Amino acid sequence: MNDKQIPITISGIDNDIYAGFWVRLGSMFLDGIIMLPIIFLILYVNGLSVNMYFYTIIPNLLFGIWYNIYLPKKYGGTPGKLIAGIKIIKIDGKPIGWREAILRHSVLLGLTIFSVIIMIVCLLKADETIFKSLNWLKRSEYLMSLAKTPFTVYTWAVNIWIYSELIVLLTNKRKRAPHDFIAGTVIVRTVYINKINEIMYSEKMDN
Repeated sequence: MNDKQIPITISGIDNDIYAGFWVRLGSMFLDGIIMLPIIFLILYVNGLSVNMYFYTIIPNLLFGIWYNIYLPKKYGGTPGKLIAGIKIIKIDGKPIGWREAILRHSVLLGLTIFSVIIMIVCLLKADETIFKSLNWLKRSEYLMSLAKTPFTVYTWAVNIWIYSELIVLLTNKRKRAPHDFIAGTVIVRTVYINKINEIMYSEKMDN
């Protein structure tokens, strides 16, 4: 088993090689901007009728898997991360594979599937006449009101995950979030990847 880990610092590099909170936040913001057209399209289609939600569930899930699993596996990150100049790699410096890409997104995917199940329950209970009489914001509130307890559980689960991600990220030297520990990955600045590979796979490795 390969137990090599990228060193915390590399001789000759004064800057932090790991991507911290702000650059990660910036990459998420960029991803949000990139996905806006899809988000607006889904909101528009969902607003046509209760039944239209059923037509967007599977495409929405598949898009999320493509964006958050396939793209990181193929390119080392989502478009937002690549634009921000950061990349996901394994803790030993090698490119991530399907295993790492899936594990990194596994918790969020599980939460997404949970929310989809809740939404389906709400849609089956929804009254089309009431739904169409409301504006787009009130429609969301109406649907959520049909399954208050499950939505509360979902909200708490999401908040716990987000805060744990933040706390762990800010309290370890390699700036790894829980999903990095789950998948055995780190996020580094792309400009230093060649240097990381040189250090990791030369005869002299600085631990």
